[in-house]
Amino acid sequence: MNSNAQIIEKIREMEKLIASGAILDAPDNEPERQYYFMAKLKEYVAGVKERLGRALYACTKTFGCQMNARDSEKLEGILKVIGYETTESEKADFVIYNTCTVRENANLKVYGHLGLLSNYKKKNPDMMICMCGCMMQEEHVVEKIKKSYRFVDLVFGTHNIYKFAELLYDRVSQNSMIIDIWKDTDRVVEELPIERKFSFKSGVNIMFGCNNFCSYCIVPYVRGRERSREPEDIIAEIKKLAEDGVVEIMLLGQNVNSYGKNLENPMTFAQLLKEVEKIDGIERIRFMTSHPKDLSDELIEVMAASKKICRQLHLPVQSGSSRILKIMNRHYDKEHYLKLVEKIKKAMPDISLSTDIIVGFPGETEEDFEDTMDVVRKVKYDSAFTFIYSKRSGTPAAAMEEQIPEEVVKERFDRLLAEVQSGANERTARFEGQVKKALVEDVNTQLEGYVTGRLESSMVVHFPGDSSLIGKIVDVELTEAKGFYFIGKQREI
Repeated sequence: MNSNAQIIEKIREMEKLIASGAILDAPDNEPERQYYFMAKLKEYVAGVKERLGRALYACTKTFGCQMNARDSEKLEGILKVIGYETTESEKADFVIYNTCTVRENANLKVYGHLGLLSNYKKKNPDMMICMCGCMMQEEHVVEKIKKSYRFVDLVFGTHNIYKFAELLYDRVSQNSMIIDIWKDTDRVVEELPIERKFSFKSGVNIMFGCNNFCSYCIVPYVRGRERSREPEDIIAEIKKLAEDGVVEIMLLGQNVNSYGKNLENPMTFAQLLKEVEKIDGIERIRFMTSHPKDLSDELIEVMAASKKICRQLHLPVQSGSSRILKIMNRHYDKEHYLKLVEKIKKAMPDISLSTDIIVGFPGETEEDFEDTMDVVRKVKYDSAFTFIYSKRSGTPAAAMEEQIPEEVVKERFDRLLAEVQSGANERTARFEGQVKKALVEDVNTQLEGYVTGRLESSMVVHFPGDSSLIGKIVDVELTEAKGFYFIGKQREI
Protein backbone atom coordinates (compact mmCIF):
# COMPACT_ATOMS: atom_id res chain seq x y z
CA MET A 1 0.00 0.00 0.00
CA ASN A 2 1.57 3.24 -1.19
CA SER A 3 1.19 6.61 0.51
CA ASN A 4 -0.66 9.52 -1.10
CA ALA A 5 2.66 11.07 -2.10
CA GLN A 6 3.75 7.88 -3.86
CA ILE A 7 0.40 7.61 -5.66
CA ILE A 8 0.64 11.24 -6.82
CA GLU A 9 4.15 10.57 -8.11
CA LYS A 10 2.81 7.63 -10.14
CA ILE A 11 0.19 9.93 -11.67
CA ARG A 12 2.96 12.41 -12.58
CA GLU A 13 4.87 9.57 -14.25
CA MET A 14 1.73 8.75 -16.23
CA GLU A 15 1.52 12.41 -17.35
CA LYS A 16 5.06 12.21 -18.69
CA LEU A 17 4.36 8.98 -20.55
CA ILE A 18 1.25 10.50 -22.15
CA ALA A 19 3.11 13.70 -23.08
CA SER A 20 5.96 11.74 -24.68
CA GLY A 21 3.59 9.59 -26.68
CA ALA A 22 4.76 6.41 -24.94
CA ILE A 23 1.15 5.77 -23.86
CA LEU A 24 -1.64 6.55 -26.31
CA ASP A 25 -4.59 4.73 -24.76
CA ALA A 26 -5.77 4.00 -21.24
CA PRO A 27 -4.23 0.83 -19.75
CA ASP A 28 -6.57 -2.08 -18.98
CA ASN A 29 -5.15 -2.81 -15.53
CA GLU A 30 -6.18 -0.96 -12.37
CA PRO A 31 -5.35 1.41 -10.80
CA GLU A 32 -3.05 2.49 -13.66
CA ARG A 33 -6.13 2.97 -15.84
CA GLN A 34 -7.46 5.55 -13.38
CA TYR A 35 -4.05 7.26 -13.18
CA TYR A 36 -4.28 7.73 -16.95
CA PHE A 37 -7.65 9.48 -16.68
CA MET A 38 -6.49 11.60 -13.73
CA ALA A 39 -3.53 12.76 -15.83
CA LYS A 40 -5.87 13.66 -18.71
CA LEU A 41 -8.24 15.46 -16.32
CA LYS A 42 -5.38 17.52 -14.88
CA GLU A 43 -4.78 18.88 -18.35
CA TYR A 44 -8.50 19.59 -18.82
CA VAL A 45 -8.89 21.37 -15.45
CA ALA A 46 -5.77 23.46 -16.08
CA GLY A 47 -7.33 24.61 -19.35
CA VAL A 48 -10.59 25.63 -17.68
CA LYS A 49 -8.71 27.55 -14.98
CA GLU A 50 -6.73 29.38 -17.64
CA ARG A 51 -9.90 30.24 -19.58
CA LEU A 52 -11.71 31.53 -16.47
CA GLY A 53 -8.63 33.17 -14.97
CA ARG A 54 -9.24 31.74 -11.49
CA ALA A 55 -9.04 28.64 -9.32
CA LEU A 56 -11.73 25.95 -9.48
CA TYR A 57 -13.49 24.80 -6.31
CA ALA A 58 -15.13 21.50 -5.40
CA CYS A 59 -17.67 20.78 -2.66
CA THR A 60 -18.49 17.27 -1.42
CA LYS A 61 -21.64 16.71 0.64
CA THR A 62 -21.84 13.35 2.39
CA PHE A 63 -25.11 11.84 3.54
CA GLY A 64 -25.18 8.71 5.68
CA CYS A 65 -22.69 6.44 7.38
CA GLN A 66 -18.93 6.29 7.96
CA MET A 67 -18.59 4.10 4.87
CA ASN A 68 -19.94 6.98 2.79
CA ALA A 69 -17.64 9.43 4.58
CA ARG A 70 -14.65 7.27 3.69
CA ASP A 71 -15.83 7.04 0.07
CA SER A 72 -16.06 10.85 -0.02
CA GLU A 73 -12.44 11.13 1.09
CA LYS A 74 -11.48 9.05 -1.97
CA LEU A 75 -13.51 11.27 -4.29
CA GLU A 76 -12.00 14.41 -2.75
CA GLY A 77 -8.52 12.93 -3.14
CA ILE A 78 -9.06 12.52 -6.87
CA LEU A 79 -10.52 16.03 -7.23
CA LYS A 80 -7.53 17.52 -5.45
CA VAL A 81 -5.08 15.61 -7.67
CA ILE A 82 -6.71 16.88 -10.87
CA GLY A 83 -6.61 20.50 -9.72
CA TYR A 84 -9.68 21.43 -7.68
CA GLU A 85 -9.51 23.26 -4.35
CA THR A 86 -11.87 22.38 -1.52
CA THR A 87 -14.78 24.52 -0.34
CA GLU A 88 -17.87 24.05 1.85
CA SER A 89 -20.00 26.19 -0.47
CA GLU A 90 -22.42 24.44 -2.81
CA LYS A 91 -21.97 27.32 -5.25
CA ALA A 92 -18.72 25.58 -6.21
CA ASP A 93 -17.54 24.64 -9.71
CA PHE A 94 -17.92 20.94 -8.88
CA VAL A 95 -20.46 19.55 -6.42
CA ILE A 96 -20.70 15.91 -5.35
CA TYR A 97 -23.65 14.50 -3.41
CA ASN A 98 -22.60 11.16 -1.93
CA THR A 99 -26.01 9.85 -0.97
CA CYS A 100 -27.63 7.54 1.57
CA THR A 101 -30.91 5.69 1.09
CA VAL A 102 -31.40 3.92 4.42
CA ARG A 103 -34.34 6.21 5.22
CA GLU A 104 -36.78 8.16 3.08
CA ASN A 105 -35.83 11.47 4.71
CA ALA A 106 -32.30 11.11 3.31
CA ASN A 107 -33.71 10.90 -0.23
CA LEU A 108 -35.98 13.91 0.26
CA LYS A 109 -33.08 15.94 1.61
CA VAL A 110 -31.01 15.22 -1.51
CA TYR A 111 -33.83 16.27 -3.84
CA GLY A 112 -34.17 19.50 -1.87
CA HIS A 113 -30.48 20.25 -2.31
CA LEU A 114 -30.66 19.49 -6.04
CA GLY A 115 -33.29 22.19 -6.50
CA LEU A 116 -30.83 24.78 -5.18
CA LEU A 117 -28.05 23.54 -7.44
CA SER A 118 -30.21 24.10 -10.51
CA ASN A 119 -30.20 27.86 -9.83
CA TYR A 120 -26.47 27.90 -9.11
CA LYS A 121 -25.69 26.12 -12.37
CA LYS A 122 -27.69 28.65 -14.41
CA LYS A 123 -25.33 31.34 -13.10
CA ASN A 124 -22.21 29.19 -13.61
CA PRO A 125 -22.44 27.16 -16.86
CA ASP A 126 -19.04 25.55 -16.12
CA MET A 127 -20.42 24.02 -12.91
CA MET A 128 -20.57 20.20 -12.79
CA ILE A 129 -22.81 18.14 -10.52
CA CYS A 130 -22.14 14.54 -9.54
CA MET A 131 -24.57 12.17 -7.80
CA CYS A 132 -23.21 8.95 -6.32
CA GLY A 133 -23.64 6.55 -3.42
CA CYS A 134 -26.38 4.23 -2.19
CA MET A 135 -29.37 6.23 -3.41
CA MET A 136 -28.12 5.90 -6.99
CA GLN A 137 -28.40 2.10 -6.80
CA GLU A 138 -32.21 2.42 -6.85
CA GLU A 139 -33.64 2.37 -10.38
CA HIS A 140 -36.53 4.71 -9.62
CA VAL A 141 -34.09 7.33 -8.30
CA VAL A 142 -31.96 7.24 -11.45
CA GLU A 143 -35.11 7.48 -13.60
CA LYS A 144 -36.21 10.53 -11.62
CA ILE A 145 -32.84 12.21 -12.11
CA LYS A 146 -32.92 11.49 -15.85
CA LYS A 147 -36.42 12.93 -16.11
CA SER A 148 -36.49 15.83 -13.62
CA TYR A 149 -32.84 16.78 -13.03
CA ARG A 150 -31.27 16.81 -16.48
CA PHE A 151 -28.69 19.36 -15.30
CA VAL A 152 -26.87 16.61 -13.33
CA ASP A 153 -23.64 15.69 -15.13
CA LEU A 154 -22.52 12.39 -13.63
CA VAL A 155 -24.35 9.56 -11.85
CA PHE A 156 -22.76 6.40 -10.45
CA GLY A 157 -23.34 4.04 -7.54
CA THR A 158 -21.45 2.27 -4.79
CA HIS A 159 -19.66 -0.47 -6.73
CA ASN A 160 -17.63 1.56 -9.23
CA ILE A 161 -16.51 4.52 -7.12
CA TYR A 162 -12.92 3.70 -8.09
CA LYS A 163 -13.83 4.63 -11.69
CA PHE A 164 -14.69 8.24 -10.77
CA ALA A 165 -11.83 9.73 -12.80
CA GLU A 166 -12.70 7.64 -15.88
CA LEU A 167 -16.39 8.53 -15.68
CA LEU A 168 -15.61 12.21 -15.22
CA TYR A 169 -13.33 12.12 -18.25
CA ASP A 170 -16.18 10.56 -20.24
CA ARG A 171 -18.41 13.44 -19.14
CA VAL A 172 -16.02 16.23 -20.21
CA SER A 173 -15.22 14.40 -23.46
CA GLN A 174 -18.82 13.74 -24.49
CA ASN A 175 -20.43 16.84 -22.95
CA SER A 176 -23.51 14.85 -21.93
CA MET A 177 -24.90 13.23 -18.78
CA ILE A 178 -23.01 10.05 -17.87
CA ILE A 179 -24.84 7.33 -15.91
CA ASP A 180 -22.98 4.19 -14.88
CA ILE A 181 -24.66 1.96 -12.28
CA TRP A 182 -23.42 -1.56 -11.50
CA LYS A 183 -25.66 -4.15 -9.88
CA ASP A 184 -22.77 -5.71 -7.96
CA THR A 185 -19.03 -6.30 -8.08
CA ASP A 186 -16.35 -8.51 -6.61
CA ARG A 187 -13.59 -5.94 -7.28
CA VAL A 188 -11.60 -4.08 -4.64
CA VAL A 189 -9.27 -1.51 -6.24
CA GLU A 190 -6.50 -0.15 -4.02
CA GLU A 191 -3.91 2.63 -4.49
CA LEU A 192 -6.16 5.64 -5.20
CA PRO A 193 -5.64 9.16 -3.76
CA ILE A 194 -7.41 9.98 -0.50
CA GLU A 195 -7.98 13.40 1.07
CA ARG A 196 -8.46 12.71 4.79
CA LYS A 197 -10.67 14.99 6.84
CA PHE A 198 -8.49 14.57 9.94
CA SER A 199 -4.72 14.26 10.11
CA PHE A 200 -4.76 12.27 13.36
CA LYS A 201 -7.56 9.74 12.81
CA SER A 202 -8.89 7.81 9.85
CA GLY A 203 -11.44 5.26 8.78
CA VAL A 204 -10.16 2.11 7.08
CA ASN A 205 -12.44 -0.10 4.99
CA ILE A 206 -11.88 -3.76 5.80
CA MET A 207 -14.85 -5.08 3.82
CA PHE A 208 -17.69 -4.00 1.60
CA GLY A 209 -21.29 -5.13 1.21
CA CYS A 210 -23.61 -7.19 3.40
CA ASN A 211 -25.08 -10.71 3.28
CA ASN A 212 -27.61 -10.39 6.09
CA PHE A 213 -30.77 -9.22 4.28
CA CYS A 214 -32.60 -7.86 7.30
CA SER A 215 -36.17 -7.49 6.07
CA TYR A 216 -36.30 -3.70 6.59
CA CYS A 217 -32.87 -2.87 5.15
CA ILE A 218 -31.96 -1.70 1.65
CA VAL A 219 -28.17 -1.91 2.24
CA PRO A 220 -27.51 -5.41 0.76
CA TYR A 221 -29.31 -4.31 -2.40
CA VAL A 222 -27.30 -1.10 -2.81
CA ARG A 223 -23.93 -2.15 -1.36
CA GLY A 224 -23.85 -5.69 -2.78
CA ARG A 225 -22.58 -8.95 -1.33
CA GLU A 226 -19.85 -9.14 1.29
CA ARG A 227 -16.29 -8.94 0.04
CA SER A 228 -13.34 -8.62 2.39
CA ARG A 229 -10.08 -6.86 1.65
CA GLU A 230 -6.90 -8.89 1.96
CA PRO A 231 -5.42 -8.53 5.47
CA GLU A 232 -1.97 -7.57 4.13
CA ASP A 233 -3.54 -4.65 2.22
CA ILE A 234 -5.36 -3.47 5.35
CA ILE A 235 -2.22 -3.73 7.49
CA ALA A 236 -0.12 -1.92 4.88
CA GLU A 237 -2.65 0.92 4.70
CA ILE A 238 -2.74 1.32 8.48
CA LYS A 239 1.06 1.31 8.69
CA LYS A 240 1.17 4.15 6.16
CA LEU A 241 -1.45 6.04 8.16
CA ALA A 242 0.60 5.58 11.34
CA GLU A 243 3.71 6.90 9.55
CA ASP A 244 1.60 9.88 8.50
CA GLY A 245 0.71 10.75 12.11
CA VAL A 246 -2.59 8.93 12.54
CA VAL A 247 -3.09 7.69 16.12
CA GLU A 248 -6.68 6.42 15.92
CA ILE A 249 -8.30 4.23 13.28
CA MET A 250 -11.88 3.09 12.74
CA LEU A 251 -12.20 -0.26 10.96
CA LEU A 252 -15.27 -0.06 8.73
CA GLY A 253 -17.70 -2.62 7.35
CA GLN A 254 -21.45 -3.20 7.25
CA ASN A 255 -20.82 -6.20 9.52
CA VAL A 256 -17.18 -6.34 10.62
CA ASN A 257 -17.82 -9.52 12.62
CA SER A 258 -18.14 -11.50 9.41
CA TYR A 259 -14.83 -10.21 8.03
CA GLY A 260 -12.61 -12.71 6.24
CA LYS A 261 -15.13 -15.45 5.49
CA ASN A 262 -14.84 -15.05 1.72
CA LEU A 263 -11.04 -14.75 1.59
CA GLU A 264 -8.99 -17.45 -0.12
CA ASN A 265 -7.22 -17.86 3.23
CA PRO A 266 -9.99 -17.11 5.76
CA MET A 267 -9.19 -14.93 8.76
CA THR A 268 -11.49 -13.94 11.60
CA PHE A 269 -12.11 -10.34 12.57
CA ALA A 270 -10.55 -11.02 15.98
CA GLN A 271 -7.38 -12.29 14.28
CA LEU A 272 -7.26 -9.15 12.12
CA LEU A 273 -7.58 -6.97 15.22
CA LYS A 274 -4.59 -8.71 16.82
CA GLU A 275 -2.50 -7.91 13.75
CA VAL A 276 -3.63 -4.28 13.70
CA GLU A 277 -2.76 -3.95 17.38
CA LYS A 278 0.89 -4.72 16.61
CA ILE A 279 1.28 -1.59 14.45
CA ASP A 280 3.51 1.02 16.09
CA GLY A 281 2.04 4.50 16.31
CA ILE A 282 -1.60 3.43 16.40
CA GLU A 283 -2.86 4.13 19.91
CA ARG A 284 -6.60 3.64 19.48
CA ILE A 285 -8.59 1.10 17.47
CA ARG A 286 -12.33 1.38 16.91
CA PHE A 287 -14.67 -0.56 14.63
CA MET A 288 -18.23 -0.65 13.42
CA THR A 289 -20.72 -2.08 12.82
CA SER A 290 -21.04 -5.32 14.80
CA HIS A 291 -23.93 -7.70 14.16
CA PRO A 292 -24.92 -9.54 17.38
CA LYS A 293 -25.36 -12.88 15.59
CA ASP A 294 -21.68 -12.93 14.58
CA LEU A 295 -20.00 -11.48 17.68
CA SER A 296 -17.71 -14.28 18.86
CA ASP A 297 -16.20 -15.21 22.20
CA GLU A 298 -12.83 -14.82 20.47
CA LEU A 299 -13.58 -11.17 19.71
CA ILE A 300 -14.62 -10.49 23.30
CA GLU A 301 -11.39 -12.08 24.56
CA VAL A 302 -9.24 -10.05 22.16
CA MET A 303 -11.00 -6.80 23.14
CA ALA A 304 -10.69 -7.53 26.86
CA ALA A 305 -6.96 -8.27 26.59
CA SER A 306 -6.16 -5.30 24.34
CA LYS A 307 -4.56 -2.03 25.41
CA LYS A 308 -5.44 -0.33 22.11
CA ILE A 309 -8.98 -1.44 21.23
CA CYS A 310 -11.39 1.11 22.68
CA ARG A 311 -13.76 -0.10 25.36
CA GLN A 312 -16.69 0.89 23.21
CA LEU A 313 -18.99 -1.32 21.18
CA HIS A 314 -21.83 -0.43 18.84
CA LEU A 315 -24.20 -3.40 19.00
CA PRO A 316 -27.48 -2.75 17.15
CA VAL A 317 -30.44 -4.49 18.77
CA GLN A 318 -33.12 -2.96 16.46
CA SER A 319 -35.94 -4.44 18.61
CA GLY A 320 -36.27 -6.11 21.98
CA SER A 321 -39.07 -8.37 20.81
CA SER A 322 -38.04 -11.89 19.79
CA ARG A 323 -41.12 -12.09 17.57
CA ILE A 324 -40.23 -8.88 15.71
CA LEU A 325 -36.54 -9.83 15.51
CA LYS A 326 -37.53 -13.03 13.71
CA ILE A 327 -39.64 -11.09 11.20
CA MET A 328 -36.71 -8.67 10.80
CA ASN A 329 -34.50 -11.68 9.91
CA ARG A 330 -31.94 -10.71 12.53
CA HIS A 331 -31.02 -14.32 13.49
CA TYR A 332 -31.01 -13.76 17.27
CA ASP A 333 -33.68 -13.25 19.92
CA LYS A 334 -34.03 -11.08 23.00
CA GLU A 335 -32.53 -13.71 25.31
CA HIS A 336 -29.49 -14.25 23.09
CA TYR A 337 -28.85 -10.52 22.90
CA LEU A 338 -29.09 -10.01 26.67
CA LYS A 339 -26.80 -12.99 27.34
CA LEU A 340 -24.30 -11.56 24.85
CA VAL A 341 -24.37 -8.18 26.63
CA GLU A 342 -23.89 -9.94 29.98
CA LYS A 343 -20.87 -11.80 28.59
CA ILE A 344 -19.38 -8.57 27.20
CA LYS A 345 -19.87 -6.67 30.47
CA LYS A 346 -18.41 -9.52 32.51
CA ALA A 347 -15.25 -9.47 30.37
CA MET A 348 -15.11 -5.65 30.23
CA PRO A 349 -17.01 -4.01 33.11
CA ASP A 350 -16.00 -0.55 31.84
CA ILE A 351 -17.39 -1.11 28.32
CA SER A 352 -19.55 1.60 26.76
CA LEU A 353 -22.38 0.20 24.67
CA SER A 354 -24.35 1.96 21.97
CA THR A 355 -27.11 0.61 19.75
CA ASP A 356 -29.65 1.18 16.97
CA ILE A 357 -33.38 0.81 17.64
CA ILE A 358 -36.28 0.90 15.18
CA VAL A 359 -39.72 1.94 16.43
CA GLY A 360 -42.91 1.09 14.51
CA PHE A 361 -41.76 -1.92 12.51
CA PRO A 362 -44.80 -3.46 10.73
CA GLY A 363 -46.92 -5.47 13.16
CA GLU A 364 -45.19 -4.12 16.29
CA THR A 365 -47.62 -4.41 19.22
CA GLU A 366 -47.49 -2.58 22.53
CA GLU A 367 -46.15 -5.82 24.06
CA ASP A 368 -43.37 -5.93 21.43
CA PHE A 369 -42.50 -2.33 22.16
CA GLU A 370 -42.39 -3.01 25.90
CA ASP A 371 -39.85 -5.77 25.21
CA THR A 372 -37.67 -3.12 23.55
CA MET A 373 -38.08 -0.84 26.55
CA ASP A 374 -37.12 -3.75 28.80
CA VAL A 375 -33.88 -4.31 26.87
CA VAL A 376 -33.04 -0.59 27.12
CA ARG A 377 -33.59 -0.64 30.89
CA LYS A 378 -31.51 -3.78 31.39
CA VAL A 379 -28.59 -2.92 29.12
CA LYS A 380 -28.39 0.80 30.06
CA TYR A 381 -26.81 2.01 26.82
CA ASP A 382 -24.37 4.90 26.87
CA SER A 383 -26.07 6.13 23.71
CA ALA A 384 -28.62 4.92 21.20
CA PHE A 385 -29.61 5.89 17.68
CA THR A 386 -33.39 5.67 17.64
CA PHE A 387 -35.32 5.63 14.37
CA ILE A 388 -38.92 5.58 13.29
CA TYR A 389 -39.39 2.74 10.80
CA SER A 390 -38.95 3.99 7.24
CA LYS A 391 -40.51 1.92 4.44
CA ARG A 392 -37.91 1.24 1.75
CA SER A 393 -39.25 -0.05 -1.57
CA GLY A 394 -37.66 -3.33 -2.60
CA THR A 395 -37.37 -4.70 0.95
CA PRO A 396 -39.66 -7.45 2.31
CA ALA A 397 -40.88 -5.23 5.16
CA ALA A 398 -42.23 -2.63 2.73
CA ALA A 399 -44.84 -5.12 1.49
CA MET A 400 -45.89 -6.28 4.98
CA GLU A 401 -49.36 -5.59 6.27
CA GLU A 402 -50.02 -3.97 9.65
CA GLN A 403 -48.01 -0.82 8.98
CA ILE A 404 -48.24 1.09 12.30
CA PRO A 405 -50.25 4.36 12.43
CA GLU A 406 -48.07 7.45 12.62
CA GLU A 407 -49.54 8.73 15.89
CA VAL A 408 -48.86 5.38 17.62
CA VAL A 409 -45.26 5.30 16.38
CA LYS A 410 -44.65 8.90 17.46
CA GLU A 411 -45.94 8.23 21.00
CA ARG A 412 -43.75 5.11 21.33
CA PHE A 413 -40.74 6.92 19.91
CA ASP A 414 -41.04 9.69 22.50
CA ARG A 415 -41.27 7.15 25.33
CA LEU A 416 -38.24 5.29 24.04
CA LEU A 417 -36.23 8.48 23.67
CA ALA A 418 -36.98 9.46 27.27
CA GLU A 419 -35.91 6.01 28.52
CA VAL A 420 -32.69 6.05 26.47
CA GLN A 421 -31.79 9.52 27.71
CA SER A 422 -32.48 8.56 31.32
CA GLY A 423 -30.20 5.53 31.10
CA ALA A 424 -27.52 7.45 29.19
CA ASN A 425 -27.49 10.23 31.78
CA GLU A 426 -27.02 7.64 34.52
CA ARG A 427 -24.18 5.99 32.61
CA THR A 428 -22.48 9.31 31.90
CA ALA A 429 -22.61 10.37 35.55
CA ARG A 430 -20.55 7.34 36.60
CA PHE A 431 -17.44 8.93 35.05
CA GLU A 432 -17.82 12.31 36.77
CA GLY A 433 -14.68 13.20 38.74
CA GLN A 434 -12.54 10.57 36.98
CA VAL A 435 -9.47 11.25 34.84
CA LYS A 436 -9.76 9.85 31.31
CA LYS A 437 -7.69 10.08 28.15
CA ALA A 438 -9.14 12.24 25.38
CA LEU A 439 -8.05 12.60 21.76
CA VAL A 440 -8.32 16.34 21.06
CA GLU A 441 -10.21 16.76 17.78
CA ASP A 442 -10.94 20.46 17.37
CA VAL A 443 -11.14 23.93 18.83
CA ASN A 444 -14.58 24.41 20.39
CA THR A 445 -16.57 26.99 18.45
CA GLN A 446 -19.17 27.51 21.20
CA LEU A 447 -16.92 27.88 24.25
CA GLU A 448 -14.11 30.40 23.77
CA GLY A 449 -10.72 29.11 24.92
CA TYR A 450 -11.90 25.48 24.92
CA VAL A 451 -11.09 22.43 22.81
CA THR A 452 -13.16 19.30 22.22
CA GLY A 453 -11.78 15.82 22.79
CA ARG A 454 -13.21 12.34 22.41
CA LEU A 455 -12.97 9.73 25.13
CA GLU A 456 -12.41 6.03 24.60
CA SER A 457 -16.17 5.61 25.12
CA SER A 458 -16.70 7.93 22.12
CA MET A 459 -18.30 10.59 24.32
CA VAL A 460 -16.96 14.13 24.01
CA VAL A 461 -15.43 16.40 26.60
CA HIS A 462 -14.91 20.16 26.34
CA PHE A 463 -12.03 21.64 28.32
CA PRO A 464 -9.70 24.67 28.28
CA GLY A 465 -6.97 24.47 25.65
CA ASP A 466 -5.82 25.71 22.25
CA SER A 467 -5.17 24.39 18.75
CA SER A 468 -1.70 23.09 19.70
CA LEU A 469 -3.47 20.17 21.43
CA ILE A 470 -5.30 18.96 18.30
CA GLY A 471 -4.33 15.38 17.45
CA LYS A 472 -2.86 14.69 20.90
CA ILE A 473 -4.17 12.25 23.50
CA VAL A 474 -4.22 14.00 26.87
CA ASP A 475 -5.43 13.27 30.39
CA VAL A 476 -8.61 15.13 31.28
CA GLU A 477 -10.47 15.29 34.58
CA LEU A 478 -14.21 15.02 33.90
CA THR A 479 -15.45 17.67 36.29
CA GLU A 480 -19.10 17.85 35.23
CA ALA A 481 -21.39 15.42 33.38
CA LYS A 482 -23.83 17.17 31.04
CA GLY A 483 -25.87 14.23 29.77
CA PHE A 484 -24.22 13.30 26.48
CA TYR A 485 -20.97 15.18 27.06
CA PHE A 486 -18.59 16.38 29.78
CA ILE A 487 -16.94 19.60 30.88
CA GLY A 488 -13.43 18.95 32.10
CA LYS A 489 -9.91 20.24 32.66
CA GLN A 490 -6.56 18.92 31.50
CA ARG A 491 -4.51 17.06 34.08
CA GLU A 492 -0.76 16.60 34.07
CA ILE A 493 -0.03 13.03 35.17
